[in-house]
Amino acid sequence: MATTDGGQLSIEGGHPFKEKPSYVNALCPTPTNVKPVQLKSVTYLHGEPIVLWEQEEVNQMIINENLEYAVIGKFSYGWPKIQELRKLIPKHCELKGECKIGLLSNRHVLIRPTLLEDYVHLLSKPVFYINQRNWSFPMRALKWDPMFNPEKKQPQQ
Repeated sequence: MATTDGGQLSIEGGHPFKEKPSYVNALCPTPTNVKPVQLKSVTYLHGEPIVLWEQEEVNQMIINENLEYAVIGKFSYGWPKIQELRKLIPKHCELKGECKIGLLSNRHVLIRPTLLEDYVHLLSKPVFYINQRNWSFPMRALKWDPMFNPEKKQPQQ
């Protein structure tokens, strides 16, 4: 008779063996450094609500949200729709791995590559040109920072 013991199957009187991984589980990356960060209560400073986080907690949240290699793409002179950018950026920036792209503001996108090589490549060039239908949209890549504010002018890198 088979019983489950901590993710392993064992047979009475036999040796324990691991359950065969499924195809889906084999394709999904398994985050190794993900640790839950406890929610904090809201405190007030001069009547304003705030939540105070320790630097270690912020670093852990960055790991948990896969933001270690996050880059901000800034478009100053127009840009294609976000659905198109999700197809065009990996192609025109010559990214080798997977990446997720989301809209941050009316001129900024968040690019989250999975490979360190792609992160370095994005930050190594001053500008990338995203071409679509006879138009060329210049995109500057900026290092993502947890304190990024799209309303503030970003320093030149």
